[in-house]
Amino acid sequence: MPDLYWQKSTYSAEAANCVYVTASDDGTIKLRESDHPGSILTTTPESLRTFIRSVKAGELDRFTGS
Repeated sequence: MPDLYWQKSTYSAEAANCVYVTASDDGTIKLRESDHPGSILTTTPESLRTFIRSVKAGELDRFTGS
């Protein structure tokens, strides 16, 4: 895998638990968490957009513990 430029989420600020994102040459988006940098989630830009829209709209709230 070529060297990737990982960008830290601005929401992470200076916290120890950070989310990083990068775009691959093949057009996919990769995400990782600072505690487990070897575990990388790969998705398409379209799928990530849909997920973010769903979170913002509260469509996934029912999955949180009560």
